[in-house]
Amino acid sequence: MRVIRKYANRRLYDTQQSRYVTLEDLRRLILDEEPFRVEDAKSGEDLTRTILLSIIIEQEQADGEAEVFSNDLLAQFIRVYDMAQPLPLARYLEQGTQLMLEQQKRMQDQWQQAMRHSPMELMREMAEENMRFWQQAIGQGQPGKKNSKGEEGKEEEKGGGESS
Repeated sequence: MRVIRKYANRRLYDTQQSRYVTLEDLRRLILDEEPFRVEDAKSGEDLTRTILLSIIIEQEQADGEAEVFSNDLLAQFIRVYDMAQPLPLARYLEQGTQLMLEQQKRMQDQWQQAMRHSPMELMREMAEENMRFWQQAIGQGQPGKKNSKGEEGKEEEKGGGESS
């Protein structure tokens, strides 16, 4: 597992690559499903959860149209924390999100497969094939038209021998 150290100056250091990284770099690791652990450089305390929350906050603020957490949803989360016996929300959200991601991937795969075999794609392929055929037919059979070698398109008969 990759270890990222967080220093007092709030900088993050990737010990595997020996370089400083940003939250965006860590987001890419998540997308690439590369496991990592963020720890305090001095105490060794696990700060991974805090950093993951920071990445979510950055994502939410980066694009207002792609908000995942509405104000109402965030307020409901706060209420869950205040319950005498909080709901087992984490497990439910993890399973629900995993299911949603798997379904999304399946839909994308099916859509791409369908597009490869769509009537429009078939027509496009046939049109390209017809175009190649006609280009070859027209280019080779026109008398007086020169081919790529500068020779005329008429074919000369070549016999086995000359007669006198």
